Amino acid sequence: MATFVVLTRLTPMAVKSPADLKKLERMVNDRIRKDCPQVKWVANYAILGPCDYLDIFDAPDEATAAKVVMIIRSLGHATTETWTALPWERFERLIAA
Repeated sequence: MATFVVLTRLTPMAVKSPADLKKLERMVNDRIRKDCPQVKWVANYAILGPCDYLDIFDAPDEATAAKVVMIIRSLGHATTETWTALPWERFERLIAA
């Protein structure tokens, strides 16, 4: 499994109230669970700054990660930025070779 980090910024039209945020969260989570059952969530954060959320998840491949991001974008009316992340121990093994 590979680890992916997603920064999400909601569009102003995505939500009008805190209740809308909760409804949107449920809708996105339900859809990801249904369409990408092999994805394992590592962490989710609401963040202050230019983006609204930071999510970390494990997926078996880039295609599955792309599907997760497309669900977030389409249902969340959002823009995203996605990165692949290597655990530090694995990175150290790569640079030691």
